[in-house]
Amino acid sequence: MSAQERQLFIGGEWVAPDGGHCPVLDPAREDVVGLAPEASREQVHQAAAAAREAFDGWSRTRPEERAAILDRAADLMQRDFVRNADLARAETGATVATARGMQVGVGVSRFRRYAQGALEPVEQPLAPQINEAGPMGRAGVFGALAVRQPVGVVTCITSYNNPWANSAGKVAPALAMGNTVVVKPAPQDPLSVFRMAEALEEAGVPRGVVNVVTGSAPAVGEAAVDSPDVDMVSFTGSTAVGQRIAEVCGRHMKRQLMELGGKGAALVLDDADLDSAVSGIGTTFSFYSGQICTAPTRVLVQRGVHDQLVEKLARYAGFLKVGDPADRDTVVGPVISAAHRDRIESYVELGRKEGATVVAGGERPPLERGFYVAPTLLVGCTNDMRVAREEIFGPVVVVIPFDDEEEGVALANDSEYGLLDYVWSGDVARAFRIARRLRAGGVGVNTIGRNMEAPFGGFKKSGVGRDVGSYALHAYSELQSIVWPG
Repeated sequence: MSAQERQLFIGGEWVAPDGGHCPVLDPAREDVVGLAPEASREQVHQAAAAAREAFDGWSRTRPEERAAILDRAADLMQRDFVRNADLARAETGATVATARGMQVGVGVSRFRRYAQGALEPVEQPLAPQINEAGPMGRAGVFGALAVRQPVGVVTCITSYNNPWANSAGKVAPALAMGNTVVVKPAPQDPLSVFRMAEALEEAGVPRGVVNVVTGSAPAVGEAAVDSPDVDMVSFTGSTAVGQRIAEVCGRHMKRQLMELGGKGAALVLDDADLDSAVSGIGTTFSFYSGQICTAPTRVLVQRGVHDQLVEKLARYAGFLKVGDPADRDTVVGPVISAAHRDRIESYVELGRKEGATVVAGGERPPLERGFYVAPTLLVGCTNDMRVAREEIFGPVVVVIPFDDEEEGVALANDSEYGLLDYVWSGDVARAFRIARRLRAGGVGVNTIGRNMEAPFGGFKKSGVGRDVGSYALHAYSELQSIVWPG
């Protein structure tokens, strides 16, 4: 099998795609990195059938054996760390630091975390209860046990912004709990997921437990959702696609785990450490060129410090080096495609038309090749503008002033999204008070950092369910109760 021309992974075999191949481009150079297979609908259903056939055996495998396989897979991913990171950088446009640390590094750590997760207890004895006689049983004392069972076959559909970490965050806990998987990576950068499948195959995962299908046609993703062999869909991506998946899952009562869009509000209060706030908000410009749903893209700043914050943010954006992500001095690499670059630029122009002022960026960087967008800061915004309400998914930050806490909280909550919000204040008690009022799945207080055991997911149109840490093990399991007289 050529390193440039990948095949589908179905039932433990590398299979030629029915639909030929599609080029995967390097967003920085516009060169072809590799050729991704285009699966047919029938091949996707074959992958789901293979996962169904493998489920019974894998679900009854001892937890220690599942843990050992996940650990070996992590070892193999680490063995080829530089090679894997170079591929991730080439197909995603991530900088060297991001590809190594936040993509492959996080992917490896998640496999190690869920190797341990496979050993976590799945049974919880419940206190005996004295029941009176009723139509369904007799009076007496009854014992009970709550047992976590695997859901079954899980379709894992991942986004393009972080193929290693995102796929590992789904596949590893699903396998740890005894599920089998069909992985459908984003068509823009699926090559890293095939590397992950190779590591799992070499680690000894049984045939059919892990399957990888790819394709740019919507029918490929739809087949991975509507297959009768699929019990659960775990999806990361846009809210619009998530809504479509939810409709299909609802018809068949399939379990869902959805991490969808975000428009993170960052409340900067008048007593905040502005340098700390600028550093945190500035990651929207720099980390993976703003292509992260958790980014604090909607900055709500109290009027007393508004001008200072805008000046500092504009200066910060101007200092960032935009360029080839292979250059270790680069801070801002390209976005994923020409189409996405054009979409981001159209939002900047829309912001101008809506009355916003561009105080940093706004022009395409003068680079000969690649899909680059300059870090852009829009001020003079109001919360009813489209640039303030819609997810741009790029290195663009909008600034909206507010007068007092009540107005700031109201503005933050006035959004269809609710994934991660942020509060910066010198008074921690004040920050926590505000954090508890925000309608978001998570809130960062004076930080953009994450605790990787904390539950992750969104309110409103930002998603359904929670994962990360032990919560991911819960997400990929069903609760069963066993009751007996005692």
